[in-house]
Amino acid sequence: MLRRALCLLPAFGLLFAGVSDDASAGLFRKKCCKKASSCCEAPACGGCETAACGDCGTQTVMVPTYVTETRTVTCTEYKKEQRTRTYTVNKMVPVKEEKTQTYTVMVPETLTKTVNYTVRKPVWETKSCEYTVNVPYTENVEQTYTVMVPTYEEKTREYTVQVPYTENVEQKYTVMVPSYEDKTVSYTVQVPYTENLEQKYTVCVPYTEERQGTRNVTKRVAETTMKTITVRGGHWETQTTEVASGCGGCGSNACGGGSGSACGGCGDACGGCAPVTRTCSKRVWVPTCEQKEVPCTTYKCVTEEVPYTYNVCLTRQEERTRTVCVRKCRTESREKTVKVCKMVSEDRTRTVCVRKCRPETRTCTYKVCTMVPEERTRTVCVRKCRTETRTREYKVCKIVCEEKSKEVQYTVCKPEERTRTYTVCRYECVPEEKTQTYTVCVPVQVEKQVEVRVCKMVEKEVQCEVPAACGSCGGGCAAAAPACGCGG
Repeated sequence: MLRRALCLLPAFGLLFAGVSDDASAGLFRKKCCKKASSCCEAPACGGCETAACGDCGTQTVMVPTYVTETRTVTCTEYKKEQRTRTYTVNKMVPVKEEKTQTYTVMVPETLTKTVNYTVRKPVWETKSCEYTVNVPYTENVEQTYTVMVPTYEEKTREYTVQVPYTENVEQKYTVMVPSYEDKTVSYTVQVPYTENLEQKYTVCVPYTEERQGTRNVTKRVAETTMKTITVRGGHWETQTTEVASGCGGCGSNACGGGSGSACGGCGDACGGCAPVTRTCSKRVWVPTCEQKEVPCTTYKCVTEEVPYTYNVCLTRQEERTRTVCVRKCRTESREKTVKVCKMVSEDRTRTVCVRKCRPETRTCTYKVCTMVPEERTRTVCVRKCRTETRTREYKVCKIVCEEKSKEVQYTVCKPEERTRTYTVCRYECVPEEKTQTYTVCVPVQVEKQVEVRVCKMVEKEVQCEVPAACGSCGGGCAAAAPACGCGG
């Protein structure tokens, strides 16, 4: 819609130019009297025939009439064109690699040992103690107190009241009345026109450049160190002990294999036997703790810089030239007649109903309350306490320690080497060409038929009244000329 309005602006400019030419040529072409027998050239009539003007009745005027014409106007329209361009896109392609890694795992092993621990057991003991208690009781006491008794008394007072009433008052006020007058105003019009200009513009053209760079790669490197550990060991030892086996004289077991003193007591029964001892051997496990150095494998991370090649998409600027249709405007001054409204003050009178008040004195009766003190007596129940001694029993807890033992399982970790395979994913930069279609708006000059309203001047005869006494050529015609409408 805006584009169509801009295309019609030259047509409106031609229309305004035509109207101004007609106005400069004169809107009215006047002819004073058609039926006069003689003529005198009066300056006010412009050479009209004014002798014997008494029977003059018509005059010719130029009346503006609007006619619709079709004109050809050149305007600019934009046509859409599709174009194609090629650009390069760098695509990251994933590449997977399998790697093998050796690592050490600590394998847990469960062992059992005996642990001695102490348990604290509670033991309860009953004790007694004496304590004092306050036992409450009540007692009636006579008490004297004062009460304020109200006494009422009537009093009279006067007060003033504002009584409203209405009154009609004549009031003057001012009204602003609008007054209109014609005024000629000069204004400026912007007349559009088009001009073809050569314009330079910059285009960013993409291109691909290969560059060298480095990146940090972290690897795990195995390192073997010696570690000192404590190993529990031991050996078996043979221990020899002497044990008494019985009596030697009679071979009897009446002594029960007791000691020598025991056999001495049964001399009457054994007939005086002597004790006999024998040697016993047993194997005993003797534990030892030894320190031993074992190899320990650890892994540490080592960072290396590895060079690689990558592509970078850059742009360079190119300067190009194109022809652009530029729309411009030139300024033209014109005049028009407008009506100006002015506000004129005017005094007027009106009757207003005013609300007023007059004071009136009135009387009212009211009661006044006075408080009079009065003494009274009452019996009050008072709460008191007396002291009593009582006895109670309570329990006291004592903690006794007791030794116990239990079997505890603990875990020892042993190093074990294992191997695993894992996949590493890296990305390679691969250039790829793509084609893109885009739309461009191209300006095109188009001629269109536009309907324009043109103002033309048409002759028209109009009736007018002329005075009968027109005088001679000495100046009476000039005086009668304004009545025919030809003066001024």
